[in-house]
Amino acid sequence: MAKKNDTEAKADADADAEVDKENEAAEGEEGKQASAAKGWLSRKLILMAAGGVVGLAALGGGGYFFFFHHSASAATAANQVKPPLFIDMPEVLVNLSGGGGDRTQYLKVKIALEVPDDQVSAQIQPLMPRLLDTFQTYLRELRPTDLDGSAGLYRLKEELTRRVDVAIAPNRINAVLFKEIVVQ
Repeated sequence: MAKKNDTEAKADADADAEVDKENEAAEGEEGKQASAAKGWLSRKLILMAAGGVVGLAALGGGGYFFFFHHSASAATAANQVKPPLFIDMPEVLVNLSGGGGDRTQYLKVKIALEVPDDQVSAQIQPLMPRLLDTFQTYLRELRPTDLDGSAGLYRLKEELTRRVDVAIAPNRINAVLFKEIVVQ
């Protein structure tokens, strides 16, 4: 029996050794899988962190461009805007078309022309007699009811602007400004 026990003990030891080898092999595979998973996880983590850094840099650059670069270009554009020039026209005094009434009514107007630059101003100066004639001819045909209310003055302003633009074409003025209007 002792021999049997030795043989059985040897067989048991061989079986235990074989089980240990299998366990080591299984642990080795799990270890490899765990280290591979750790490597994949660390690569994934590095890529996510790098993506976050790139995203923050893009947001920072966009914010800088929007708030600082845009403001700087707007400030230079504001510096380049030229103030308008104003040309005073001589005072115009005309009698209005009465339509058969007993009383004659007069219109006294002081006008300033708003021009965009010196070039247009230089073009208007020699044409001043023509502009005055155009204004007087038009204003003499007005009736007192044509000047009633703000709508009447707006129509008058638009018509005088149109007539000046026709006289100085291809250039244009910005506006006709009333300095004084008196209907008497």
